[in-house]
Order: sequence, then structure tokens, then C-alpha cells
Amino acid sequence: MPTRDESREETIEILSIVPTQGPAGIIAPSCTAAISLAVDEINSGTGILGREIRLTTIDGGRSPYAVAAEVEAFLATGMVGAITGWHTSAVRRAVADAVGGRVPYLYATDHEGLPDERPGVLLVGEHPDHQTVPAVAWLRRELGVRRWAVIGNDYIWPRQTVHALRRALPSPADIVAEQYVPLGTTDFRAFLDSPALLRADAVLILLVGADTARFNRQFTAAGLATAMARLSPAVDENVLLSAGPGANTDLYVASSFFVDEHTADGRARRARYRRHQGEFAPALTTFSNSTYEAMHLLRTLADTVGTLDVPTITAHLSSGVVLDGPSTRRGFLGNQAVGPAYLAKADGVFFDIIEQLP
Repeated sequence: MPTRDESREETIEILSIVPTQGPAGIIAPSCTAAISLAVDEINSGTGILGREIRLTTIDGGRSPYAVAAEVEAFLATGMVGAITGWHTSAVRRAVADAVGGRVPYLYATDHEGLPDERPGVLLVGEHPDHQTVPAVAWLRRELGVRRWAVIGNDYIWPRQTVHALRRALPSPADIVAEQYVPLGTTDFRAFLDSPALLRADAVLILLVGADTARFNRQFTAAGLATAMARLSPAVDENVLLSAGPGANTDLYVASSFFVDEHTADGRARRARYRRHQGEFAPALTTFSNSTYEAMHLLRTLADTVGTLDVPTITAHLSSGVVLDGPSTRRGFLGNQAVGPAYLAKADGVFFDIIEQLP
């Protein structure tokens, strides 16, 4: 594994897994641009462990097996120092098996918080207990939401998130409707026409990318947007824009990675992004900001520990290391990065941050 003593002339190869196809493909341009900014900022300084980053992007929108096979091929060269990116948990699980703890793997997407992650998998996105569950509690307290309907894609993250929510609700019966659909679903009539939906006060959306945008358009067209609130931990500005401002009424989103224009840090980051990418660049969104943060967190972690060796990193994390990220300090609970999470309400194709979640 690379250490601080390596020569500056050498580079560190980092794999960035971002979907360029499928329903999550709409976030790829933003994520790629944000990662590029982070890499240039790091390389303009001391790099990682005194070495320049060289970035290779892998399409995470394919089947988990296909993505894992490509990662395995890169790892076989012995040149890969770390992995990061935004992609589904199904892809993460397959890639983590292929990596087998050989390099650190900073996963920049919300996750389900399972206890059996492979060594070296560091979860930068949020656990549902730190994000979705407190957001649900806020809607109960502030809006009187008691009963929930759930629509999600059919893979590990949505199902495990609902398990976490069911444990936290006053009664499991508070989930009155629950449906899981394949990635890439275009027709949500079976859910929208369900009589059980009318018993709900709000809908929890656990869909990915373009699937969420399509659902929100159909939900609004069915006349439901004014009848019940919606909550999602997986919506960014690209999803809002794809759905259209008229489809985002009464939509709440929980995230740790909003780029807040009302703060000096948020304004400065957007300004740096525009200078780096140009005025016509894809938006700097909550999803792309999480990949930007993950790249900087990797640098801070490596420089704090002095190596990218996974056992050494794991030992430091268990001792309670706290890292200074670009916008906030992040500690770790095991392999889970912990920082502040916020609740926002969609305002057209933007977000209005309304609360810091406990």
C-alpha cells in the first residue's frame, strides 16, 4: 500500500465508480465534474501521501457482476490505491467482494448500514437511522404524519431502509402500503391506483434517479401531490429538474450534502466549481457534492493515518479518529462516517434547508 514516503513522481490510481447508464445515469455528469474538481484541488496541493492522483472512471450503471469484474481487472495490475464513487448498494456489495479489503473503498451514497461490510469499506453516505428515520420523526412531529406508503426499487438499500423505519415507528402497521419495482420502471399505476395508498399521510420514495423523477410526475398527474407529503433521502437537483418544478410540491429530502447558498462555504464551493467547469457545467448537486466530499475525505484520512493500508486505517478508525472535511468535521462509528444531516423542502428545482436533523 502507498505510504507517505513514496516519491512525488509516482501517482496513485483511484477508481471512481459512477453510473453512466440506467436510471441513475442522470447524475453521472454532475458527479464526474465534482470529482474532477476535488482531484484538481488535491493535486494542486500535496496530492495524497505526497503523490498525484490519477483518476479512472468506471461505469457503475451496469450489472453488479460486470462492475465488479472490471474493478477486479484493475486491481490485478497492483496499481490501484483506493476506490470511491456514487452507485447502488447492490454494486457496492459486489465490488466489495471483489476488492476483498485490498484497498480502501469510500462509498459516497446513502446505504443500509448492514454489519457485515468487507474490511476497508468506509460508508461516507448516511445510515437510515441518522437520516431517514429522524426525517420521518420530524414529519410526524411537525406535520402530523402517522401512516406511510413506501415505493422503492427492488434491491438491498430500499428494503433495508424500510426495515430500519419499521423498527422506529410506533407501530409496524403505520406502513400501510409497500411496493418494490425493478430499476428502470416507467409505469407506477399499480402503486398509485392502490386503495391502500389512500390510507397514507405521506409517501417514502426509495427510488433511484430517473425512476424518482418519473414517479413524481405520475404522482402529481394523479392529483396526489396536494393530498399527501413525500419524503426521500435520494433526490438531488438533477432529479428535481428532470421531474419538473410542478412535480416537486410538498417534497421533503434528507441529506448530509446539500450545498447551501446561504453559507460562505456553499457560495465559495459553487464559485470554485464554476471556475473549474465553466458556466454551462452540470449542476453541483447534493449527490455530486457527496462524491466531492468523499475524495477530500480520502486525502485527509490517508494523510492523517500516513498510509492507504486497510488494516492500519481500520485500527485508527476504531480509536476514534475525527477528520476535517471540506465543510464539516466527520467522525466514524466503526466504518460509518458521521456528520450533520439536514432536512430540506423542494422549491421548484432547488432546495430550501429547513432543519438540522438530530
